Amino acid sequence: MAEVRLLSEEPPTKGVYGRFGPHLRPHRTRILLALLTTALSTAAVVAIAPVIGQAVDSVLAGDRDGLWFAVIALVVLTLARFVLLAAAELQLTKVGEDIVRGLRELVVRRLSSAPLRFIEAHRTGDLLRRGTGEIADLAQFVRASLPDLLGVGIALTLTVVVLAVHSLLLTGIVLVVFVPAAILVLRWFDRDADDAYGAQAAADATMTAHFTELVTAREALRVNGGVAARLLRFRGANDQVLSTAGRTVAVRNRLEGMTLLEGLSTAVLLVLGVWLVSVDAITVGTVVVFVLATRNLFEGMLGLSELLAELQMVRTGLARLHDLLDATDTEAGSGKAAAPARGELTATGLEYSYVDGVAVLRDISVDLPVGSRTGLVGHTGSGKTTLAKILSGLYRPDRGTVRFGGVDLHELAESELRRAIVLVPQRVHMVEGSVADNLALAPTEPDRAAMDRAVADLGLTGWVAGLPEGLDSPVGARGDRLSAGEQQIIGLIRAALVDPAVLILDEATADIDPETSERLEGAVERLRSGRTLIVIAHREATIARLPQLVRLSGGSVS
Repeated sequence: MAEVRLLSEEPPTKGVYGRFGPHLRPHRTRILLALLTTALSTAAVVAIAPVIGQAVDSVLAGDRDGLWFAVIALVVLTLARFVLLAAAELQLTKVGEDIVRGLRELVVRRLSSAPLRFIEAHRTGDLLRRGTGEIADLAQFVRASLPDLLGVGIALTLTVVVLAVHSLLLTGIVLVVFVPAAILVLRWFDRDADDAYGAQAAADATMTAHFTELVTAREALRVNGGVAARLLRFRGANDQVLSTAGRTVAVRNRLEGMTLLEGLSTAVLLVLGVWLVSVDAITVGTVVVFVLATRNLFEGMLGLSELLAELQMVRTGLARLHDLLDATDTEAGSGKAAAPARGELTATGLEYSYVDGVAVLRDISVDLPVGSRTGLVGHTGSGKTTLAKILSGLYRPDRGTVRFGGVDLHELAESELRRAIVLVPQRVHMVEGSVADNLALAPTEPDRAAMDRAVADLGLTGWVAGLPEGLDSPVGARGDRLSAGEQQIIGLIRAALVDPAVLILDEATADIDPETSERLEGAVERLRSGRTLIVIAHREATIARLPQLVRLSGGSVS
């Protein structure tokens, strides 16, 4: 069995911000402008305390001009703060949304080109959580918390500068009393934050995976009576989410120690400030500045600690997102070669396993000449569908090669491979929308005229005309408004839009009404002209019409 890169439940968070840098680099000019605006907005807030202190000293000194100057300065600072804050938040939000949009598109590109074996090795819920949930959390942080985080960081720096200008003695006392204790609280939080937030993210992903599986398999569960057992598993996953969330809250509550430090530090400052005023070491205005500024300092530190908790969650999400990007940082096909217009499809010595030691295919070799019609037949579990996926390039064999026109499929560019060989599965993937929306999924990006031509070429004009709104008819969620046969008709029209050299059809096993069956057979007959046709055949009538058969039994050609 070929090695599959599995995602880590709790990937390491060390250095994750540095790895995020390349996503920021294209926006660095806008980011620097936003930071400058944020700095000016924060400076306006920090300047309010010194101006109020000056106003107090002016009142005590009977300086009316100084008082008026302070009042005017306060009005200007308040207005400047309002305008600059709005501008900074708008700039950061726009930049942040552009970065998040780029990440979303990158994840979609990586997952769409990831090997099918990688996708099948992971729960849909986990991939969904990493590809959407983690990015949504990042987007929320960028919109709501990042401006506050930058503002708090700048405010703390400027506040310390203001305090130092007014009294080095009191500033030293504040730093000696507050900073070491605050650092201890933050380190206490950080010591267990990685594990707590990582475990919660992993539990959330597991719960999402169980929920997705429960919804997806709802019909089979109800028919087979497995709902109770699946609900029990979901309940266990939900309990684990509750447990990990409780631990996360306990770790986060350690930050409440900052509130206690604020009260103690304020009391110390007031006592020392009164004594220094009594010995004429400082003015009353300076005490006012310290009371206001240190309050801003403490609130800023408390706000910073709370933002660090959110930042920790974002860091965990980024680590999980980067883990996904690293695991999918390979093209489905490593080659760049162009596919020949037509060619023989040959498989030599194929072996494949889903689980180590349990071979699904063993030493399979087949030759499929240009224009041939071949049926893959055998009992359920004999390896027909697996072989079809290998022949179409969706799976890469553990051993052996598949060549088209003498070129190894792995050497073909992905776009070339998808145009040369098309697989129409039993259950054609459908998206909610119209028939035309589903035909538009063809890699050729067809317009309405191309769709009409493909429908006519396959003799399906009457079928389309019989739909309520023609090509604009809605297909429902997952194509539920269409029968299994009609869904395969959609798949065949998509194939016609691609015009492949090789068409692989996995014949539907569900009961198909005679009229739809006749349409399918007619469409296949028209579509096979000039191309190689491979059919995973289930019906005796289909098998009888195929001149060449490859019979599989236990993973080998019998």
